[in-house]
Amino acid sequence: MTTRPNPFGAVCTAMITPFDAHGAVDVPGLQTLADYLLTHGTNAIVATGTTGESPTLSDTEKLLVLRTLKTHLGKRAPLIAGTGSNATHHTLELSRAAQEIGVDGLLVVNPYYNKPSQAGLFQHFSAVAAAVDIPVILYNHPGRTGVCLSIETICALVAAHANIVAIKDSSGDLGYLTELRAKAPDSFLIFSGDDPLTLPILSLGGDGVISVASHVAGPEIAAMMHAWQQGNIALAQRYHLELYGLSKALFCAPSPAPTKAALALNHLPAGGVRLPLTPLETAHQQQVEAALAQLAQFRSEVAA
Repeated sequence: MTTRPNPFGAVCTAMITPFDAHGAVDVPGLQTLADYLLTHGTNAIVATGTTGESPTLSDTEKLLVLRTLKTHLGKRAPLIAGTGSNATHHTLELSRAAQEIGVDGLLVVNPYYNKPSQAGLFQHFSAVAAAVDIPVILYNHPGRTGVCLSIETICALVAAHANIVAIKDSSGDLGYLTELRAKAPDSFLIFSGDDPLTLPILSLGGDGVISVASHVAGPEIAAMMHAWQQGNIALAQRYHLELYGLSKALFCAPSPAPTKAALALNHLPAGGVRLPLTPLETAHQQQVEAALAQLAQFRSEVAA
């Protein structure tokens, strides 16, 4: 169980971007959803990431989202901006603009599609870290980007740049994370990027989760984290097992469509998704509904 300093908190929500009926960014919805998350287990908000549909947001929209949230959140919670792209110059532009807005950290994904070498990845992330003064969280997602940050590259980046402080890992490879925890400095933070693997990653020396499921199960994820930190392994495992079905249901179709459907069922701001994503098919909608019903049943049992 980790005791290393973590300025972001154990539960960071990878926040969706609510859209209004015309498909534009829903500014009041952003504020309402942020308030809901902060009162339901979330310690920090990650905006304009993949779950926020960053590939289909314009730069103007991304900066609107970040300004809105920074003004609304104030100092209540850290705001982390997703600024990664597959062009280094574009990533630098967004990262500098996010810093000017006042965000508390950056989440920078592997450049996608063009599949750079490890040398290219090192230079890309080095350029970002050198361009800003705020913390940088590496985001390793081989399944979406086609390239994986090597352990050696991560350690070299951490050694070269004091503001590269953490990684969000969505590789699904527990062996990789075991090696990373063994070789990275003890101060380096490891966040799960996959809700179903959060507890296993904590057991390897992880520090928290950048979560999608916390949109609808934030109190339960926070309770799992607290149980783990208090050494109550059995209780943490109970939460993990109960949340597993929901975590899988929220990825039954391309994200964030299932999460937006779940938020709508809970009468929270969400709106639709932008093409090429599409609304849920009936079978997937039913899967999300069933997972929420199971969560409600679990809540009743815990409260009893």
